[in-house]
Amino acid sequence: MPASGKVRWGILGPGRIAARLAEDGGQAANATIVAVASRDRDRAAEFAARFGIARVHGSYEDLLSDPDVDAVYIGVPNALHHALTMQALSAGKHVLSEKPYSRHPGEVVEAFDAAEARKLVLMEAFMWRHTPQVRRFMELLPEVGELQSIRATFSFVLTEPGDVRLDTRLDGGSLMDVGCYCVSGSRLVAGAEPVRVSGEQTLAPSGVDQTFSGLLRFPSGVVAEIAASFASNHRSLEAIGSKGNLLLRDPWLGEDGGIRLGDREIPVESDSGYRLEVENMSAAIMGDGLPLLGRADALGQARTIEALYRSAELGSAVSPDA
Repeated sequence: MPASGKVRWGILGPGRIAARLAEDGGQAANATIVAVASRDRDRAAEFAARFGIARVHGSYEDLLSDPDVDAVYIGVPNALHHALTMQALSAGKHVLSEKPYSRHPGEVVEAFDAAEARKLVLMEAFMWRHTPQVRRFMELLPEVGELQSIRATFSFVLTEPGDVRLDTRLDGGSLMDVGCYCVSGSRLVAGAEPVRVSGEQTLAPSGVDQTFSGLLRFPSGVVAEIAASFASNHRSLEAIGSKGNLLLRDPWLGEDGGIRLGDREIPVESDSGYRLEVENMSAAIMGDGLPLLGRADALGQARTIEALYRSAELGSAVSPDA
């Protein structure tokens, strides 16, 4: 670790989310972003100039061989997460992989086994889980009484036909892109993994799911309804209990972070999930704490997503792999 006491980060894939991470994560007290890589060197250079990043690499391999990089953020399309993570771990780098890590549970196991064998930190980048509004939501959850149901939605209108999120080869689709947040939120609120799921999808011309709706049944009997779409605009997480309901209006992006408990508006502080995510993982790398999200959460995500797709294809409810 450098004498400055800050973890030195590199960015693989200078895309839209990477820009948010560079802007906000670059303010982390225990981290500094020192390098960026793209297969298009000009694109990496433009990104570096925009965010004041010192070193530019024209390939992912060059950045992974950079001795002055301790950890990497992987912001490439979904289907490339696992292969690039394994390369990064083999190069001795800690890894923050953009969500969802994978729809294949076996890949999650392989990656975390590799990270643990090398004593490296690996975390799935669900930045929303790090925000103070989510922490406050979970503190208030007992006030709804006995939890009965959960509702989670995330949708937006996708208009560009060439978008990578519409590419089946890159594991696109509404469930993978935004529905994974709904799965994450439902699992968090339920405090358990689902024992049975049911999924329904409508397909875009490219073959990916343009909309995806699902039901997740948990061991307590609580049922979560999730809805993801590339054809509407809605974001919310709601817990419904015997004494009332708790609504987080914009859990995933935090742009309207209001919380409502019954008829009451609950004040909540605002902070950047990207910065908090980078600080959390950097602290874990330096031995000053634990990563908020680890193997169990990533594996629960992958098992649930795999089961939802399997259910949609079979037309019947299924159980996630044990």
